[in-house]
Amino acid sequence: MKLEGITAKQKRKFVRTTDSDHDLPVKENKLNQEFVAAMPDEKWAADITYIRTGEGWLYLAVVLDLFSRRVVGWPMKPAMATCLVSSALQMALLQRKPAKGLIHHSDRGSQYASNEYQKLLRLSEADCSMSRKGNCYDNAVVESFFATLKRERVYQRNYRTRMDEVQPKKWTLEKEPNCVD
Repeated sequence: MKLEGITAKQKRKFVRTTDSDHDLPVKENKLNQEFVAAMPDEKWAADITYIRTGEGWLYLAVVLDLFSRRVVGWPMKPAMATCLVSSALQMALLQRKPAKGLIHHSDRGSQYASNEYQKLLRLSEADCSMSRKGNCYDNAVVESFFATLKRERVYQRNYRTRMDEVQPKKWTLEKEPNCVD
């Protein structure tokens, strides 16, 4: 490798995106690693990841439809606040308009357990499911999506600014969720 000038890719710095050390109520794991859905908008999975930029971290929240593996909500923000995941859920709800009883699965992080996020789930009549504590396999589909995204896109570029990777604006919210946390 030295003679050819080849080097191994180094493992990237890990950033913790799940804060499950909170007093908010958590929901039972209703998905139980059953990542197959019989029809669109039957089961969604959600999570947060991070992208390094010259200005600091940029956080990406996604909502993934487990039927098609399509990302149906995907905002990016410079802070990992509840409004990040709320924006992802609102984007998915506005685009897809799922029927009552959708199973929405996430980790048990403070953003997903927050009153604001749980209210959005109740209003949409979705059935909330959360991973077991410390079990990354309970949300393996989204973790796998993030690994592919980073390997095939994110790690191939250096982002000077957070705006180097701008999200599409094909959807609009009545009101942007309040980012105070």
